[in-house]
Amino acid sequence: MPILARMLPAPLTMEVRRGAIAQLGSLLADSRVATSGQVAIAVGPNQGDRIAEMIAPSLGDAKVFRVADGTVDAAIALGGDLRKGAFEAVVGIGGGKTIDATKYAASLAGIPMVAVATNLSHDGICSPVASLVHDGGKPSFGVPMPLAIMVDLDFVHDAPPSLVRAGVGDVLANLSAIEDWQLGRTERGEPIDGVAISMARTAAEAVLGRSDSIESDAFLTVLAEALILSGMSMVIAGSSRPASGGDHEIMHAVDQLFPGTASHGELAGIGTAFCFFLREDAHRLGQVRGCLRQHGLPVTPGEVGLSNEQFTEAVMLAPSTRPGRYTILEHLRLSEAEVRAKVEDYVRAIGR
Repeated sequence: MPILARMLPAPLTMEVRRGAIAQLGSLLADSRVATSGQVAIAVGPNQGDRIAEMIAPSLGDAKVFRVADGTVDAAIALGGDLRKGAFEAVVGIGGGKTIDATKYAASLAGIPMVAVATNLSHDGICSPVASLVHDGGKPSFGVPMPLAIMVDLDFVHDAPPSLVRAGVGDVLANLSAIEDWQLGRTERGEPIDGVAISMARTAAEAVLGRSDSIESDAFLTVLAEALILSGMSMVIAGSSRPASGGDHEIMHAVDQLFPGTASHGELAGIGTAFCFFLREDAHRLGQVRGCLRQHGLPVTPGEVGLSNEQFTEAVMLAPSTRPGRYTILEHLRLSEAEVRAKVEDYVRAIGR
């Protein structure tokens, strides 16, 4: 009898440790990445330049491009530069904005991308999605998964702590997204992928159960691996479903209505806690709240400068940010008055 198995996509290599960046030259010499060595480097406005200078001796004549921001325009401009240069691969060095812009640019140029993350703010390190600012919103675009991934903990430690904490909020959102996906199956017969769910849940539980902090290499290693695993779960699912539910709908609505309020992961964490409040799951809500508090992340709208009324407005808009996605928000179909009451109850219950 033949043995049938699904082939799961995964990066060629994954390095998460101090000093990992020193291996970048060797990685780019791998014929599976580039046969002739024609490689481009895309760096962000902060640590990217510093890293590019560090690795320049080992990269030969690799051309360095600056990515100004995380907008569609910046990604398209980089994509055009990559097409002109006949590059075989591009290395994106920086935070989430730089990596997302580079992923999209690489897809436009039809070349593979290597992700070198300098912070752990969200699961875009390995996801098949690029979230880019465009026309006042932040839509998500499907892109190929990075061919290889590096996370150098030396640079993660140098990044602002808020960026690392944000990654905690983003990976915890998997727990809410999984509940929403399973709700979609129950209510609408939506097919689910058990392998993707298992990976997304494992990633979140790995962070949820730890007692150490972002000051610890051990915690940062687990967080990096969790974010990468979360991204891989989306590759397997073929969508962001295992890592993005009502929690991310709320996040996207806040970004649209009140841009610049807080980071992706901070808003995802608040959205996750609020969605578990709507589910009346006191046990999971307590776990999520405790983890967010442990790592200094906001839990209530007021902690990111939003009034209850503004958060209510975002929750009402949230379903329209991902049309067709079924979550607890679409399931409950609360009126504006009901949402406002829930928000007030949530703040009273969890803000203590």
